[in-house]
Amino acid sequence: MTYEVTKTGSFFGVRHLQCFLLFLAMVIAYCMRVNMSMAIVAMTDSSQENSFDWSLQTQSLILSSYFWGYVVLQIPGGELAAKYGGRILLIICVGVNSAITLLIPIGSYYGGWQIVCLCRMLQGLSQGFLYPTIHHLIGKWVPLEEKNRLGTFIYAGCQLGTALQLIAAGFTAEYWGWPAIFYITGFLGIIWTFVYIILGADSPRNSKMIGEDERTFIERSLGHLGKEEKKLPTPWKSVFTSLPFISLIIVHCGQLWGFWTLMTEIPSYMKQVLGVDITSNGMLSALPYIAMYVLSFPIGFASDFILKKKWLTVTACRKLFNSLGHFGPAIALIGLSYVPSGELVSAVTILTFVVGLNAGQYTGCLLVHIDMAPNFAGTLMGITNCISNGVSILAPLVAGAIIKDETDPHEWRKIFYLSSAIYIVGNLFYLIFGTSERQTWNDDITNTDEKNNDTNI
Repeated sequence: MTYEVTKTGSFFGVRHLQCFLLFLAMVIAYCMRVNMSMAIVAMTDSSQENSFDWSLQTQSLILSSYFWGYVVLQIPGGELAAKYGGRILLIICVGVNSAITLLIPIGSYYGGWQIVCLCRMLQGLSQGFLYPTIHHLIGKWVPLEEKNRLGTFIYAGCQLGTALQLIAAGFTAEYWGWPAIFYITGFLGIIWTFVYIILGADSPRNSKMIGEDERTFIERSLGHLGKEEKKLPTPWKSVFTSLPFISLIIVHCGQLWGFWTLMTEIPSYMKQVLGVDITSNGMLSALPYIAMYVLSFPIGFASDFILKKKWLTVTACRKLFNSLGHFGPAIALIGLSYVPSGELVSAVTILTFVVGLNAGQYTGCLLVHIDMAPNFAGTLMGITNCISNGVSILAPLVAGAIIKDETDPHEWRKIFYLSSAIYIVGNLFYLIFGTSERQTWNDDITNTDEKNNDTNI
């Protein structure tokens, strides 16, 4: 791939505005995704007014209900984005989530935990559009020369949203009451929705704000110049028989298994084994995600710099940073399992290191969908995100089946070793079979399912 200096019209163009709006969408969507994890602590605190007497089983049901709907629309989301454009789906995603978030306090008072579960399930259902739609819009708006840093900037919004919510929720509940957690994020989402309705666009060709120089620069970089935009039929057989794409599914499953193990099990490990109630300190809880957000920027710029200097091919560059995001946490997880009880600084340092290194995925496997088949990037992301999230739901269930005594560090080591092994095996499969080479079925719509895929690395 050749990176050349090309006239783009201005230092800050319309494409950067679109990327900033997508970044804010990720921040707000993740604030609304994780707000219940913090709010439910205040909602069930008997010392507070307007609290609920919900058992731990009921609370777990509420927290898991989001994922019931989340996996359903992943694949349809990619197809709909390709057919109707990403703008309308992103408006639906954030708009619906915002409206439901505003209704949760009222629903909990008058409908109990059942209505809260329904609200969370509907939020998960509409957020199923998020990743496929964002991926589709990146494929339309971001030129190859800027894909790593702008793609990383957009996706890092999920970690910033998580961190901000973890930090702010405790203060919000203390000073204004737990309903304010939902009202603040809901109103921010409504504001974003109206702004995006005015400024957002499906592609440079459909934007009324963009200049001709910038439009030409983007379309030439992406190979869209002079081509008519149309929805190509998805070559399903070619997709599911493509070994590079299968390797992408496997590495995505490994990444989310490890990540959700950290999200769901680390607080219990810190409390039961190390004697540190990390969930009581919003800053400690947020620190690993802040690290992941901060690390995403040097990783994104380093990836672009390496490709610009032609030190590595796109495929090799993706594998390098993806290995950083998988092998690094795999080794650090093992180290975490041997931290002595009471060693708060060591435990938090390693935990921050483990989660922070996951930022390598942003310039690794998360961008390979666009490399392989930009015409079907949203659909491919929908497939891998659907399967990997479905698999990752098993992570806490497996942990629960293995751990009999939560205070026994030896049993926890089994979980950490398992997660490390899954990290390593998933990335090894991708290193062997993955590629960022453009697949033949991306453009060839004639007899594409009968053609063999190019699996050269």
